[in-house]
Amino acid sequence: MSDRRNAPIVSSLRPGTPAAPSAPGGEGASRGGERMVFRPKTTHEFEELKVRIHRELLEKLDLVALASLSREQGESQIRVAIGRLLEQTSTPLSRVDRDRVIEEIAYEVLGLGPLDPILQDHNVSDILINGPDNIYIEKFGKLERTSVRFRDNAHLMQIIDRIVSRVGRRVDESSPMVDARLPDGSRVNVIIPPLALDGAVMSIRRFGRDPYKIEDLVAFRSMTPEMSDLLRAIVVARLNIVVSGGTGSGKTTLLNCLSSFIPSNERIVTIEDSAELQLQQPHCVRLETRPANLEGRGEVTARDLVRNSLRMRPDRIVVGEVRGGESLDMLQAMNTGHDGSLTTLHANNPRECLQRLEMLVLMAGIELPVKAIRQQICSAIDVVVQARRIADGTRKTIKITEVIGMEADTVLTQDIFEFVQTGVNSNGIVEGYFRATGVRPTFMDRLAAAGITLENVKFEGRETT
Repeated sequence: MSDRRNAPIVSSLRPGTPAAPSAPGGEGASRGGERMVFRPKTTHEFEELKVRIHRELLEKLDLVALASLSREQGESQIRVAIGRLLEQTSTPLSRVDRDRVIEEIAYEVLGLGPLDPILQDHNVSDILINGPDNIYIEKFGKLERTSVRFRDNAHLMQIIDRIVSRVGRRVDESSPMVDARLPDGSRVNVIIPPLALDGAVMSIRRFGRDPYKIEDLVAFRSMTPEMSDLLRAIVVARLNIVVSGGTGSGKTTLLNCLSSFIPSNERIVTIEDSAELQLQQPHCVRLETRPANLEGRGEVTARDLVRNSLRMRPDRIVVGEVRGGESLDMLQAMNTGHDGSLTTLHANNPRECLQRLEMLVLMAGIELPVKAIRQQICSAIDVVVQARRIADGTRKTIKITEVIGMEADTVLTQDIFEFVQTGVNSNGIVEGYFRATGVRPTFMDRLAAAGITLENVKFEGRETT
């Protein structure tokens, strides 16, 4: 049987293949016997040339053979094939324009078109696409507009369809919003017309090739070594944790770091709308929600998965983010033997986090007295870790807060560590320090029972480094 990896991915061009029409502007293959070099005068001319070569390439591609190749092998053969097409269709180009055509068509065939160069820059944390010609990126906490463009909205929609179809999802007028992910784990959200008035909008939240470790967060001054030691002890001792924060505050990164402390001999079940957690433990079961199909059937919600996970004998349950009625099931799981579970929630401070959790429980559709809900929260949640993206674009763990119980109808909390902002310097960098509040956590007995001592963590009120 032949080895398809060695098979050509482009069929041979027959002798006598007609030359392509001369380039816009009247510059052909020769003038007065001297071979001329075609240089596109405008972006429009260059795009026309690229589209024509791309179309000819697609007519001759052996897609089956291409699919069997690695990205590197496919890219190498695509480049050779495009070069051959340029020569055989009598399209003389300058070396710079020729390399650009080959590179951009290779991106179109094998990757995500104009987004590929951006995705190769691992310093880019967010890509924000507001229509075909309005694209921003975030690097080092700062937003900047790029010169990257799609040809038109149809081109953008083609790339969007390629992304969402890879994870078995769809986006169209009947379902104009969708969450998806890239092969590297980056999170994608898409919303298209008629909901998006100025063309399709896509937001890509990127994650590093190598997941950050807690030591990296300490090195970035997102927290102190004492705070990281305390968080490690909390996870190992199986306390239930909610990571709270606003959009882009680093909740998922922090959750990944905390999950790394889970012992490798435990069974972990993760539940996400779009899989992005990067757990390193060998015994990890990853579950992902599913939207309804064209007939409106087949939807699987986070609540369905949380309920099902309880039948899967998990040691710990990790919910990427609670957004609705699954919060009640999560609290019940935490209260019925699944200690050490973790989740994230959108909120600006620990007090607001608990209030929002109360509101989400009410969305479960089960009529419960508010006091009963608060009792569930107090008995389930041990610690709230608050993340924030501050004014200079950096991300910090600004509070570690313990939930200590109820007094009358009020949930009681106490801050253990916090970040105190003192000002902003002339370069726009936020200045401040971390400090221990002087409160000794009530969960210290649970740490001791788990055989954990915190020799390097001092809770006396003072500035920490």
